[in-house]
Amino acid sequence: MVVVVDEAMVGRIFRAEAGRSVAALIRFFGDIDVAEDAVQEAFAIALRRWPGEGLPPNPGGWITTTARMRAIDRLRRRTRERVLLGEVAMLAPGTAGTGADDPARLVADQADDGPGEEDAVPDDRLRLIFTCCHPALSTEAQVALTLRLLGGLSTAQVAQSFLVAEPTMAQRLVRAKRKIKAARIPYRVPAGHELPARLPPVLAVVYLIYNAGLTEPPGAAEPRLCAEAIRLARVLAALMPDEPEVAGLLALLLLTESRRAARIAPDGSLVPLADQDRSRWDRDMIDEGQAIVRRCLRRDRPGPYQIQAAVNAVHADAGAFDRTDWSQIVALYDHLFAATPTPVVALNRAIAIGEVRGPAAALALVDELDLGHYYAFHAARADLLRRLGRDGEAAAAYRRAAAMAPTAAERDFLGAGGRSRRSPEPSGNGS
Repeated sequence: MVVVVDEAMVGRIFRAEAGRSVAALIRFFGDIDVAEDAVQEAFAIALRRWPGEGLPPNPGGWITTTARMRAIDRLRRRTRERVLLGEVAMLAPGTAGTGADDPARLVADQADDGPGEEDAVPDDRLRLIFTCCHPALSTEAQVALTLRLLGGLSTAQVAQSFLVAEPTMAQRLVRAKRKIKAARIPYRVPAGHELPARLPPVLAVVYLIYNAGLTEPPGAAEPRLCAEAIRLARVLAALMPDEPEVAGLLALLLLTESRRAARIAPDGSLVPLADQDRSRWDRDMIDEGQAIVRRCLRRDRPGPYQIQAAVNAVHADAGAFDRTDWSQIVALYDHLFAATPTPVVALNRAIAIGEVRGPAAALALVDELDLGHYYAFHAARADLLRRLGRDGEAAAAYRRAAAMAPTAAERDFLGAGGRSRRSPEPSGNGS
């Protein structure tokens, strides 16, 4: 079978492999800009060559190798320029024969501060996350830079997720990279005693990478981002087995992922939680996620990710939507809101209360929230208004939700006024 290599295929490979290649080259060269530029150049070469020559056996390896060679060529040219400008000094006693014009030596010098073989987790992408999530950077910069470098998202996509203009986000990313370089932030997994303080933004980034995968269209980066987030959560769980929130995040991702195949119908339309074929849920993932939740309960050190995982475990226990233990879910959301009193948590809590006390009680709580910028808020209001028989208001809320929804499937579902008795399953569980 002949594989046709076109621009779309190269684009998919770029989204799948760019983060891995950038992370590997940052370790090798110690410079984010050098790594990014080299990987971009390698993909430009691939776009010219692969359609005629065919796909290489290992596209990711080809990209990383090509990018490394292009970066070395660039560093060699810079070194030769310095040699020409300072030839006399280079030939002075004590300097000749040092190999200063050797790009391999230059690379080695630049990588001196990088991680050694003794590192607990030899994973370049995890090192990149900890580098991007250094406390010297703002939380917004941490998340944005990680999504850009590791998640393979374009600057425009990152800007969209932060609801800012693309030039604004581009400037923020440039400033963050400059700060990493100026502060000489090391490219490594922190030492054991540093990990707990550095952990919260890392967990948040892994969670956001997963949610970014859920909002990508099928057939693009979506399966890769979701799988990458779960892989990183597993690595973190192995690195920090005594941190219950790490285990909670892994359980949350597994339980959410277990339902992903059932969320989209064969025609590409969205299937809300109430209408999903539960036989399509991945029981192996559910069993693993629920086992982790049980271990977390025995530890009795609850945190937001563990509570969200427990909510999803209750959903997974129900053989049908009507047999869901909503009272238990409300109790869990009470705990979650006490720990993380955010409007999105309050919205999810209100929806659960609606299943116990009815749509009027839920709508009263929802209407108190300042979430007009959030599509799920309008989707929830639309569902509650429809259940109350306020069809005109419901239709207007559905239109607002559809205009703001992040995926085509959700836009179609909401634009049709919701074809189920329940709103679509939200992309994230809400921090």
